[in-house]
Amino acid sequence: MQTNLKITFIGGGNMAAALIGGLAGKLTDGANIHVVDINADALARLAQQFGVATSQQIDGAVAASDVIVLAVKPQQMREVAAQLLPHLKAQLVLSIAAGIRGVDLSRWLGGHGAIVRTMPNTPALIGMGITGMAALPGVSAEQRTAADAIMRAVGGTVWLEDESLIDPVTAVSGSGPAYVFYFIEAMQQAAQELGLTPEQGTELAIATFTGAAQLAARSSEPVSVLRERVTSKGGTTYAALTSMEAAGVKDSIVKALHAASARGRELGEEFGKD
Repeated sequence: MQTNLKITFIGGGNMAAALIGGLAGKLTDGANIHVVDINADALARLAQQFGVATSQQIDGAVAASDVIVLAVKPQQMREVAAQLLPHLKAQLVLSIAAGIRGVDLSRWLGGHGAIVRTMPNTPALIGMGITGMAALPGVSAEQRTAADAIMRAVGGTVWLEDESLIDPVTAVSGSGPAYVFYFIEAMQQAAQELGLTPEQGTELAIATFTGAAQLAARSSEPVSVLRERVTSKGGTTYAALTSMEAAGVKDSIVKALHAASARGRELGEEFGKD
């Protein structure tokens, strides 16, 4: 779906680069994308790779955009909002920053209501991300469609009716890749302790995660059934899972996700304080 959508990115880091890579020449021409970042080297790379326009500060060019994507660190958001405010009209503002609540961003932007808060994850860097999305009431149907198209450039989208659910999304999928990498690290360590080479352990662990995830994605059956089919009573898998249950692995994972979600709420309160 090629459009003439004009998009400004405030911030040119990894996630912004992933989105731009998914958008340029597909959803819209690279020339319709404007990137603002203080890092001149990052801007030069994006301009060379995708043909985007760049600048090192927010200026009048932002006013001509249909969509403004805020891709800066959460602690920078209030200052960026203050710089953006003089150039803001009726544009859709799409935030990919963790912990910044829509109501606070709207307040910093002078009551601007066309805001979609999102939580992507790092597999977006290879076009396999998943993004939780929540729209403020001031977002039109057309703007919602545009926001969805932008985030679908790097993976799937899940829309939430309640913005507070962004915190659980952050815990499950936003932070989720780190949990997967953590488990892969453990498998690699065990593989080496059991006599396999580091290379063999890495290949086996990553291929197992990739294959199991694809099997779960393509199967119509619950993952619990898929797990049971690998687990024969008294067998090797049974021994491993029994050991994990005795150690409280599943309960620890569930508890960890609750902690991540709670931290998301805390960050929203901290960043939103006047």
